[in-house]
Amino acid sequence: MKLERLISIIYKLLNHEVLSASMLAEEFQVSPRTIYRDIDVICAAGFPVVSYQGTNGGYGMMDGYKMDKSLLGSYDVNSLITVLSSLSTVFEDERAQGTIERLQTIGTEHQTPSLAVDLETRRADPDALPRLRTAITERNVVRFDYINGKNERTTRDMEPVRLYFKYGIWYVYGYCQTRREYRVFRLSRMMNLHLLQEVFQPHPEAPQEAGFVNRAWQDPVQEVVVRVGPEALAEAMDQFHQVDKQFHGDGSMMMRIPVYKPLEARWLWSILLSFGSGAEVLEPPALRGILKKQLQNTLKLYEEV
Repeated sequence: MKLERLISIIYKLLNHEVLSASMLAEEFQVSPRTIYRDIDVICAAGFPVVSYQGTNGGYGMMDGYKMDKSLLGSYDVNSLITVLSSLSTVFEDERAQGTIERLQTIGTEHQTPSLAVDLETRRADPDALPRLRTAITERNVVRFDYINGKNERTTRDMEPVRLYFKYGIWYVYGYCQTRREYRVFRLSRMMNLHLLQEVFQPHPEAPQEAGFVNRAWQDPVQEVVVRVGPEALAEAMDQFHQVDKQFHGDGSMMMRIPVYKPLEARWLWSILLSFGSGAEVLEPPALRGILKKQLQNTLKLYEEV
């Protein structure tokens, strides 16, 4: 297969000083003319192949050129193109676009893509991701307004460390100068993001994954039992696709959802209430009471309707 041969040649050129066309032709069972064409394709893809003349001549990679030799296999080139295309769109990254163009040169021709990736999400500030990535790279402190889980609005100064994309949501993790500790912020709750002139130095004691450790594995969780009617099955499975499910003959479904402190989990209340009459919480009883109160408060807003 041509793509497999091209990638193998790249690896061999990275691992050897000089390889002759005849040696490569013999190993891959092709003609020297085919190897010459392959080298032209590799050069067109952006790899700095050098031609050496003479009795011991052949081809090699330019001195000092480095590449992770385990980066590619022919089976995943097109998948990498797909992922990089989405990243290039989200971050407006010209370097990623350049990599895509080089990969497309050695990619499989006329192959229907088997993967599609869309990393775009709804954010208050559509330019937040590129600006945060710039701040991380150049180590700029950022300032922004933030709405926390208690619906409080504060202004934060943060030293951003990395971006996360998890469960369809973008997060940024870094050292919050305002709270003097490492925190995780959802981009959808950030407003008025600015890069400051202040440059920060990494903290040597920085935790590697602070804020992204799943507390459900550290603290006791409580099981929330929900009966879902036939009219809300799709919505419920979209929201809780990895929980224990039991289907009944009448078309309904029972879901058992492990939740950390469900009586304080506002995110859970919002999801359950969004199902309307299509879902009923059976356990714990205290959560039923909370949802009832939420519904009563909502009804008061529409008493005059």
